[in-house]
Amino acid sequence: MLVAFSVAPSGTGRSDGSVHDAVAAAVKVVRESGLPNRTDSMFTTIEGEWDEVFDVVRRATEAVGAYGSRVSLVLKADIRPGFTGELEGKVERLEAAIDGD
Repeated sequence: MLVAFSVAPSGTGRSDGSVHDAVAAAVKVVRESGLPNRTDSMFTTIEGEWDEVFDVVRRATEAVGAYGSRVSLVLKADIRPGFTGELEGKVERLEAAIDGD
């Protein structure tokens, strides 16, 4: 399965409203998990089995919780049993379709 998620604190007390330190803590948890992952400007996507993916999301959310009085979590899952390598595979198929292959 693929899970794309965004997690951020509120009530941080920072005057500039930045949450980059909290997001960095979450991404560090994801990267240390060893699961295939990709982070862009809006979401982090991870690939794995149900229990391992949601364990990482939980731990990343807990890491962000240290930075504010409240945490917001948004996620989207693509649950496709029997498929692996979809973090890259979906993008490769899209690019091939764009190129007309």
